[in-house]
Amino acid sequence: MALETKADLNKTTIESLEQLVQMNVDSSDGFEYAAKNIDSDVLKVAFEEIGQQRRKQADELATYLTINDKNVNRSGSYAAALHRCWMKCRELMTSNDNHAVVAEVERGEDQIKDAYEEVLRQTAGSAVNDILTRQYASVKATHDQIRDLRDSLADD
Repeated sequence: MALETKADLNKTTIESLEQLVQMNVDSSDGFEYAAKNIDSDVLKVAFEEIGQQRRKQADELATYLTINDKNVNRSGSYAAALHRCWMKCRELMTSNDNHAVVAEVERGEDQIKDAYEEVLRQTAGSAVNDILTRQYASVKATHDQIRDLRDSLADD
């Protein structure tokens, strides 16, 4: 078995990076959507910043796919579009209730956090493990921030 390098990633690592690029793009799109549709200026700024962070993560991972001669899909997926639609429906049903919107955002955070955990298990020791570990730490911190925010809004 050949030693994996960042310029010669194995199939599992490439597939994992493709998945995480898509999830980061979807997450970025979701945060941008939420920022546009929330009535709190504080939440709007936080969601915009997180969206930009996720876009940067997608770009960083995409670099390694490009180095490995893979085309990168940078548009949102159907599942993400459906998720944003659900957020909109829920938002309308709850009369722009910030807690409901943040709870829905937190559900999306569960998904991306779980995806990073799975990829880290599948690609343990890969050439991009340091990057995945750093990005996971960021995703986990954001997840926890959103969870705490959701909990604080429930008390209002």
